[in-house]
Amino acid sequence: MRPTILAAALLALAPAQALAQTAPEPTPATANAAYAADVASADAILAALYAVISGDAGVARDWDRFRNLFHPSARLMPTGQRDGVGVLTPLTPQDYVDRAGPTLARDGFHEREIARRTETFGAVSHVWSTYEARRALTDAQPFLRGVNSIQLFNDGARWWIVSVYWQAETPTLPLPPEYLPAS
Repeated sequence: MRPTILAAALLALAPAQALAQTAPEPTPATANAAYAADVASADAILAALYAVISGDAGVARDWDRFRNLFHPSARLMPTGQRDGVGVLTPLTPQDYVDRAGPTLARDGFHEREIARRTETFGAVSHVWSTYEARRALTDAQPFLRGVNSIQLFNDGARWWIVSVYWQAETPTLPLPPEYLPAS
């Protein structure tokens, strides 16, 4: 390798190495052993995420199970439009429980994954998870569809959700074919 290319490569790596060396001690991540199966694999944690927020009207959700899925630094980030401008609302898992929990239990909400694209490198996975939602399982048509961008982290002992960032389908923003189930 030529010296200038080597120097450029080393300079490019320096910021990442410096960040890793100067980063604060990680927040201790605790887990509830009662929910160990939920975090044993990427598939399991995604299934648990959809299952724990889903239920009929009047049915309480298991918010302890929900919180157990998320890394202590995790965020949930719905996107949308307000006055014609794109809006992103970062929430902690507890913020989500406080804001969405009463509505989910009052109105009923069953969200299910209908397609998935996953890329993994080492301990990091990025999942594009297309969803549809119904108020009751017996509803003929979903009232909502969209795409969840889910980032997962495996610490060697379990999987964690680091972020869930989503965009709902709208009349002017239909789901693209590559995010729909294969026919």
